[in-house]
Amino acid sequence: MRATLRLSIPLLGSDVPVEEEGAPDYSPRHFYPVRLGEVFQDSYEVVAKLGFGGNSTVWLARDLLRYRFPQDRYVTLKVCRNDPGHQAAAQRELSLSQHIASANPWHPALRYIRTAKDSFEVDGPHGRHTTLVYEPMREPLWLFQYHRLGGVYPAALLKTTVRILLYALDYLHTQCRIIHTDIKPENILLALESTAVLDDVVRDEAASPSPRKILADREIYLSRNDFGALRALPKFLRISDFDVAVRGDAKAPLTHVIQPDDFRAPEVTVGAPWSYSADIWNLGVMLWNLLEGESLCCGRDERTDAYSAGRQLAQITSLLGPAPPDVLAGAMDTHVFYHSDGRLKADYGVPGRTKLEDTVTCVEGEEKRLFVDFVRQMLKWRPQERATAAQLLEHPWLH
Repeated sequence: MRATLRLSIPLLGSDVPVEEEGAPDYSPRHFYPVRLGEVFQDSYEVVAKLGFGGNSTVWLARDLLRYRFPQDRYVTLKVCRNDPGHQAAAQRELSLSQHIASANPWHPALRYIRTAKDSFEVDGPHGRHTTLVYEPMREPLWLFQYHRLGGVYPAALLKTTVRILLYALDYLHTQCRIIHTDIKPENILLALESTAVLDDVVRDEAASPSPRKILADREIYLSRNDFGALRALPKFLRISDFDVAVRGDAKAPLTHVIQPDDFRAPEVTVGAPWSYSADIWNLGVMLWNLLEGESLCCGRDERTDAYSAGRQLAQITSLLGPAPPDVLAGAMDTHVFYHSDGRLKADYGVPGRTKLEDTVTCVEGEEKRLFVDFVRQMLKWRPQERATAAQLLEHPWLH
C-alpha cells in the first residue's frame, strides 16, 4: 500500500483575532468563508490568500479556463463584504472600473490603472458577496519602498514613478471625470516581473501551508503576500482601489470628507467644495513619504501619533503661510478651526514658519531647486491654483 504524505498545517489559537477579524466592526456574517481549493464560477480555483482589508479579503486563484497561457494563468479575487454599505461600495467600484476601462479603451494610460477583468456574485451562508477579478500584481508601493529600497526612494526612480502616476491621474481626470480621493502607497501596486513569481507562491503554499485558524464555519488564513526578492526591476505600476472614488462631473458640490488623514487637502478639512485638484495635493504631500521616508504635514503628534485636523492646518500654515480668506469663506467647518479674523484657534506647537526647501534633505543643488518648484505647483491653498496632472508632466524636474 502506498503511503500518503500528510503535511503538517500550522494551527492558530481560536482566542486570538486573525487578520480581518481585527477590524473594529468585524462580523463573520459579513465575510465570505473562502477556503483554499474552492472553485468559483467553474473557472477560478483559490490557491493562496494574498491579503485583507476592512471590506474584503483578497486571494490568488488559478484561471482554469486560461491556465495554458502563462500571462493569463492567475487572477486575483477581491471577495467583498455582504452588508449593504459595503455591497454598495463594491458595486460602485465595479461600475467605476467599467467606466474607466471603456472611457477611452485604447488610451496608453490604462496600462497604469488597475481595472476589473471580471466580476460575479457568490452566495454565502449569510448573503451575497460581490467578487471582483483583477490581474495579479506584486506588492504595494510602501512595501517595495521599505523592503527593497531601505525606506527611501532614489530621486531618479521617484521621477519615473511620479510620471506614471500623473499620466494615470490625467486620464482619470480628463477622460473619465473621476477623482480617486485615496492616493496612498497602499493603493499603488507594482507589476509582476513574470508569472513564475506566482508559480513559486503556489508551490510554497503546497509545500508549506499557511497558518490558519479553524472554526466551525470557516478557516481564517494568514496572508502570503511576500513574493520574495525582485528578479528584475518592475516595468510599471498601477493605481488601484476605486471603492471610494467619485465622479467629478456630479451636479452637486462635493464636500464630504475624503483622503487618508496624512494626505488630506486643506479644502477637504475645512468643509469647502473640492474637485480633481484634491488628488493633486494628495500626490504632492505623498512625495515626502517616498523621497524622505516621512510625512510633510500629517497632523500627527510626535509623542502620541494621534491625528488632529487642526494641527495639520497649522503645519500647512507654517509651510504656505495663512489660509486666504476666500478659501475659508463659506466652508462648513471653518469655525471649528479659525477665529472670525482668519487666525487659527491654536498653534498646536507648530513652528511659526518653515521653508519648504528645509524639509527636503535627500537631494541638493539644482535637483532640489527643481523638485521644490515642482511641488510648489501642487501644494497651494487655493485648489484652482494647483497645476493639473497634464501641466505637471511638462515640468523640468521630470525631464
